[in-house]
Amino acid sequence: MAGLASGIPLAEPRTGLPLAEASSGSGADLNLLYDINGLSKAAPPWVDRVMGFVGEYGIMLGLVVVGLWAWWSVRGRGTAEDSVAAVTALVWAPLAAAAAVVVNIPIRGFVERPRPFVDHKGLEVLVSGKTDYSFVSDHSTMAMAIAVGIFLAHRRLGFAALGLALTEGFLRVYMGVHYPTDVIGGFALGTAVTLLLAPLAMALLTPVVSAIAGSKHGGVLVRSKRPRSGGDGDRAEPLGIPEPRTEGGGEKDLAA
Repeated sequence: MAGLASGIPLAEPRTGLPLAEASSGSGADLNLLYDINGLSKAAPPWVDRVMGFVGEYGIMLGLVVVGLWAWWSVRGRGTAEDSVAAVTALVWAPLAAAAAVVVNIPIRGFVERPRPFVDHKGLEVLVSGKTDYSFVSDHSTMAMAIAVGIFLAHRRLGFAALGLALTEGFLRVYMGVHYPTDVIGGFALGTAVTLLLAPLAMALLTPVVSAIAGSKHGGVLVRSKRPRSGGDGDRAEPLGIPEPRTEGGGEKDLAA
């Protein structure tokens, strides 16, 4: 009552912030933001510079490397149909990320949540120039969309990609540019767009990838192999990508 009578704003018990300033974040969300971002205050400046670069650019570059590694692994794996399907899933991964970011545009405009450093003081902000809205995190959305796409094509490397995506989300909070719920929303959006649109995307992209793979230089994109018969079991020769089926045509067995 004394605080109200004197006109002094009440403070949040955990953060010491006025209630008016804490209105854009719930208690648990805000507490976790300060806990994770507080790690950057305790870290040496050079560590924060590295974390800022990794969180802004490094994780996304790492996902590109994992995606290319996955493509190199699956382009000659199994039958022609298997290779085409796996490569198509990898082609869908960056397209899904782009689609998820487009879906996020109206979401951001509807929610209009300011960045955490706008409403809350004392945060360590490791990157500047963030003037757009906070919910949901574009970086977290793109990272998770790409990771799920890689997982659809290559399970082992998919787990590595998912680990990178989770690290991206952590770093967005560590850098002071997003609330934890912005990151969780980004993960959900990226996963939903990738999985829900995957059947349509695969139906549209598979004939394109198959046609490219069946072209003169298509072996660069997809190369399905089988061992040579007669002597050298370690060498392999490429299998041709099957032409689209015609009416009355039989199904070839490419698993020989």
